[in-house]
Amino acid sequence: MSLKKLNRLLNNHLETLAREHRLKGPEIIISEVILSENMKGTRYRIVGEGERKYLRMNSNSYLGLSRNREVIQASEENAHRYGCGPGAVRFISGTCEVHHRLEKALAKFHGREDCILFNSAYSAVMGSLPFLVQGKTVIITDELNHNSIINAARLAAPAGKEIYSHSDMGELEEILLKSADIYERAIIVTDGIFSMRGDHAPLTAIRKLADTFEEMFPGGIIIVMDDSHGIGAFGTTGRGTEEYTGTRSDLLIGTMGKALGVNGGYLVSDSPVISYLRETSPFYIYTNPITPPEAGAALKALEILDSSEGHLLLGHIRNLVHILQEGLKGLELEILESEHPIVPVILRDTMRVDRIIKKLFKKGILATGITYPVVPRGEEEIRLQVTADMGEEDVALFLKSLAAALN
Repeated sequence: MSLKKLNRLLNNHLETLAREHRLKGPEIIISEVILSENMKGTRYRIVGEGERKYLRMNSNSYLGLSRNREVIQASEENAHRYGCGPGAVRFISGTCEVHHRLEKALAKFHGREDCILFNSAYSAVMGSLPFLVQGKTVIITDELNHNSIINAARLAAPAGKEIYSHSDMGELEEILLKSADIYERAIIVTDGIFSMRGDHAPLTAIRKLADTFEEMFPGGIIIVMDDSHGIGAFGTTGRGTEEYTGTRSDLLIGTMGKALGVNGGYLVSDSPVISYLRETSPFYIYTNPITPPEAGAALKALEILDSSEGHLLLGHIRNLVHILQEGLKGLELEILESEHPIVPVILRDTMRVDRIIKKLFKKGILATGITYPVVPRGEEEIRLQVTADMGEEDVALFLKSLAAALN
């Protein structure tokens, strides 16, 4: 058996991606994280770049907790107590007490009856949405939803699938109206924070529509929201889009891999939903859970988030976001304004995005260019992300470097 024919085919595909400027290319490999006092001004060293230190403007670790001493200590303590890995799936003695405590804490944090852990938020979406589809179900999604939702909807193979224009409630209403005569159940799925834009779902309007049309569907209408970028980064106390809008979803999906600075995903809802998923979701049943050290670290990170310290970190982020947005407007750049720490700079030009990203790298700045197919053609951007381990001086340094890179 030979891979010659397959290799030739795959190399041709990679060459096509390169010609179309869609090739991600070699990954940047971080070799060291350097902290200054008070968790401000974190810098990174990169393999192949010697002793040069980089400012990272593309981290999901919004609260800077991945290097928090208490979080690291919690990870170490649980490694010593349980070992580095669970050694089995949950139902074959792979459940440690710390997993159980984390689930209870997350359910309480979100005001829900129960919680189920997955080893990533992607797995949480893939491991839940398809198993809510029974009989004549239609899945209705926002056109800018995350890739995990797109693939989960495909895996679900519903009787119907509808996509509405981004946050267009008039179009969602039309879809619900026509679907009521065809389907027994509707599942509306949305991101909480849209990861490429930093804007939030109009959850209150979605809930109003769901309540209005609920009785027209024998199996009801379910709202599923993945707020992985919102939880820990959005809302006064970091409870995400639900807190910001004052409205709840039916199934809420979150992650420990962003603001909490660790790893893993979860879903909170009513007890029957969680019990059902524990018995039916292969993404839960047939794969190991997050490790006990990760669970312990996430539990400590959640404790910090839900404290005065966490609220101060959230306030600090909002201040930095305001400074960054004002600076970008001063450079006459198109941005999408929000209180969320994702700040997209819309350039609408793939070549320009690539050119500026390379110039920023040479100036010691790590930033990410987002181009087609991640965003639609004509929506190309540089996605900036503010984190609590930055200071105002870091934002000023970035703006100065960007101003030079624009020329």
